[in-house]
Amino acid sequence: MIDQGLLVAVADDEPSIREVLSMRLESWGYRVCTAENGQQAARVIEQNDPDLVISDVVMPHMSGLDLLQALQGGERRRPVVLITAFGDVDMAVEAMKSGARDFLTKPLDYENLHVMLSDLSDEIRQWRRIRAWQGQLEAGTGPGSLIGHSTRMRDVFRLVELVAASEASALVVGESGTGKEIVARAIHELSARNKGPFVAVNSAAIPESLMESEIFGHEKGAFTGATSARAGCFELANRGTLFLDEIGEMPVALQPKLLRILEQHSTRRLGGSREVSIDVRMLAATNRDAGSLVSDGQLREDLYYRLNVFTIVLPPLRERADDIPLLTLQFMREANERHGTNVDGLSERALDTLVAYRWPGNVRELKNVLERAAVLARSGWVEETHLPSHIQKETEARRLPEVTIQVGTSAAEAERELILRTLEHVGQNKAEAARQLGLDPKTIRNKLKSYGL
Repeated sequence: MIDQGLLVAVADDEPSIREVLSMRLESWGYRVCTAENGQQAARVIEQNDPDLVISDVVMPHMSGLDLLQALQGGERRRPVVLITAFGDVDMAVEAMKSGARDFLTKPLDYENLHVMLSDLSDEIRQWRRIRAWQGQLEAGTGPGSLIGHSTRMRDVFRLVELVAASEASALVVGESGTGKEIVARAIHELSARNKGPFVAVNSAAIPESLMESEIFGHEKGAFTGATSARAGCFELANRGTLFLDEIGEMPVALQPKLLRILEQHSTRRLGGSREVSIDVRMLAATNRDAGSLVSDGQLREDLYYRLNVFTIVLPPLRERADDIPLLTLQFMREANERHGTNVDGLSERALDTLVAYRWPGNVRELKNVLERAAVLARSGWVEETHLPSHIQKETEARRLPEVTIQVGTSAAEAERELILRTLEHVGQNKAEAARQLGLDPKTIRNKLKSYGL
């Protein structure tokens, strides 16, 4: 049975049809609102915002097809089922092209209608959720481009706002792909420096031989190949924010020079003699525990204390699974815009799969998975089959129920429990149970007979 409280609008100019159909729907757990013609149906739908519409095609004042076309123009996505006393194939084709979910003929096959509407329940539930998530996204879930409503992320948001209101340095700590640069950008955008530049540098992506020149700049002729002078990252970030990602990858020999710049607010290019005054707010990040970087000798202790005025710890995605629906909605919007796709969202099964996955690559991995899924699906709903096979396999394994067998249980009893629990898991599908257990379906049937089932 579909969710209690689901509202269905019924439009038909025959009172007996409206009455019988309403009674049937209510017996299945739906709420119902009715209209006796197309114009009245349009008003009823506007006033009550139903989840589903069932409309006769031939009605006075406005036909069911005209009503369907009028509903397609709104932002609200709701399935529309058209019914008529005339089994006209051309009319059915036109209705489906116009966006009708299905087309039924009178006299109605209520059993068929019940199955059809039940099949739509997942989609309707998912649209309800998406509308709620859209409201949260529109209201803004966090500072800058940060997205989330979990307790862990709300704590991050509060700290980001606190840091942004100051001039203090900060260290952002989190696994690869958690969004450390997004946090740094949010601090910059909320700060008084937001009119200045934001310069991001990944220390792990720069060869050690070029690191000093990249960070501090160089003069012409400072080394072989230096055919012209070049400003370093500190100069480029003047009056703004410099974000050094993977600070632990910076050569230890360069770290005293970095500390000097932070303390004296001036820099000198490689091969130069002139001090250049700078006004830069520095943020740094690491995907490792900062304390272990210090103890391992990869990060100087004095630089660590200079950077670590505030520490912002970003939780991995597996610890903030409540945020996956909001992130999914935002990434699907971006994928649609980037690739020209028209994906509505994820089916309930697909979303459950994403929530159950462990996400070793964190938010970055989620974004890539959803971009791939949008390209595969192109339109409509992303289904579980559009997700990478390794994600499907891992989450399916985690969904499987466990069977606990106590020591002393006979082999026959253990076998019986395993067979019955497997059948329960696969919806009593004997062939599927046999496949999962590595048995012949005939063996399953014989075992059930021996159990008296």
